[in-house]
Amino acid sequence: SLSLEQAVQQVWNLDVNRLTPGDDYILNVQKGKKPYLKEDGAGDPLFTRVDPSVWKRPTYSHFRQLLDNYIAETGHAETVTDAERDEVRNLLNAIYETAPMQFCHKYCHAIQPDTVPQDRTGFLKLLQTIWFDVYRREGTTDSSGFEHVFVGEVKNGEVSGLHNWIQMYLEEQKGNLDYRGYIKPRGKGDSLHDDNDYILSLQFSWKGVEKFVGTSFIGVSPEFEMALYTMCFLVGAEENPVTLDTGTDTFELVIKCYSMAQGKIGTTFPEVTSHYEE
Repeated sequence: SLSLEQAVQQVWNLDVNRLTPGDDYILNVQKGKKPYLKEDGAGDPLFTRVDPSVWKRPTYSHFRQLLDNYIAETGHAETVTDAERDEVRNLLNAIYETAPMQFCHKYCHAIQPDTVPQDRTGFLKLLQTIWFDVYRREGTTDSSGFEHVFVGEVKNGEVSGLHNWIQMYLEEQKGNLDYRGYIKPRGKGDSLHDDNDYILSLQFSWKGVEKFVGTSFIGVSPEFEMALYTMCFLVGAEENPVTLDTGTDTFELVIKCYSMAQGKIGTTFPEVTSHYEE
């Protein structure tokens, strides 16, 4: 069977719904900086534009509808309404129809047949549990894997989570997020970031609170990220080293994946250890 690293590459290769930089969206990465430097290295937004037709794609549209359901501050209980439950169901159903999630399901079931159901209904229920069931992060049922990873939270005056480019774009549009530049790679041989990179390490402030270093996939579909992180959570470890060929660049990554409460995603995100253009 495939290694997790090969499976991650396969999910990437299957992501036909991924956007094309310079066509579906235009990035402006501007200046690189070291994480500890305080000045803003970017006067302009990170996203120059995203083509409005992107939001007509089913998984993008359902994903976007979910983003406004959450309270950012930890310690505030999340109330889940029937309408929100429907939105979650719609997103999971739409994502399940895609090749990355179909592959993720088959792969995880093959490796963990006892814990990953073979049938669609059982698997969707498992996705609901690991991503959307709420748990306590700070004294009240105030968080979920989906909220932390994709929407972001503010905890003790710092941004935690928020690793999703769609949320970054929408928050930047609202004036809530200020992109402050990308983080320069540590290694001498590493490529600097440019506007077609599918993975960026960056610095930003959100709702007036800093995130000194955050790494995110850019331009990928919601199903790619959910399939990737679901695989790492269900059949991977807390740290999963992978080499990913994105077609323009090769990234050496560690996909970090930590659980919170039992059987639920606490946080998950990529970390770039090295990056070179092909």
